[in-house]
Parts: sequence; structure tokens; C-alpha cells
Amino acid sequence: MPLKVMVNNEARTVDVPPDTPLLWVLRDILNLKGSKFGCGMGLCGACTVLVGGHAVRSCMTKVGAVGSQPVTTIEGLSPNGLHPVQVAWEALDVPQCGYCQAGQIMSATALLAQTPHPTDAEIDTAMSGNLCRCGTYSRIRQAIHQAAEAGAPARAK
Repeated sequence: MPLKVMVNNEARTVDVPPDTPLLWVLRDILNLKGSKFGCGMGLCGACTVLVGGHAVRSCMTKVGAVGSQPVTTIEGLSPNGLHPVQVAWEALDVPQCGYCQAGQIMSATALLAQTPHPTDAEIDTAMSGNLCRCGTYSRIRQAIHQAAEAGAPARAK
């Protein structure tokens, strides 16, 4: 039975079993490659997307559990790449290899929606589920502060 999902403000119908991981629907069915497969166990955060405005691990989230909640991927965060979190990431040269960055950005966006001006401790706690093998954690923290100062919007566009 086809499932209806709202992805990046677009209603989509996918013909997959409801227990299919959201990550596979995004990458393999909808061709949205920004969310990455890392560990497949929800531990690394490379697959993080927003569901109903909350950061979730799409490798562990079943598409059938999404229901009518909107899904936002890195591709849908900003039509022109100018979301304050994306701008701060680029300005501070956060990525090295870049593999984890979509998940990092989505988690940071969810944090700023909940806590517009987080402390270092709040950032560290919120971002602790996103691993960066390149170790750019201090730049990630700086970029989140910069995005907060720029007034990151409470919701993805």
C-alpha cells in the first residue's frame, strides 16, 4: 500500500512497506542523497533529518511512523543554501571530509529551534549524538553560536 509523506514541503507517495527505514526512502526512492548512511544503528548521526521539527536518525525511523509530520532534509533546509546554520558552517570552514555535515547541520538547526541562544554545554549535549571523524567539534560549536547570533529561524523553510 502506498504511503504519503511530506518531504521538503512536497507531498510524495512512496510504494514501500511501512517498516522501511526513512533513510532508504529518502536516498533510494526520492533520490535525496544529502542524508548519509553511517552506522545504521542511530549512533553516528550522519543520517539526521528533521521530522516535525525534531532531529531524528532516519536510519532508525520507519517511514510508516512519520505519518503526517513534515520531513526536512538538508536539501530542503534552504532553497539557496543560505540558512544561517549553513552560512555559519561555510564561514567558519567547519567541514573537512564533509560526510557527517548534513546530519550535524540538521541537529544544529533543531537545537536552535528549541534553544535560540544555547550555551556551550547545551550545544555539546545536543550535538553529542553526531560524530565527526575529522574532529571539527570546536568549529561546529562556534558555527552554532554564530548562527544563533545571526538569528537562525525557528523552522526550516
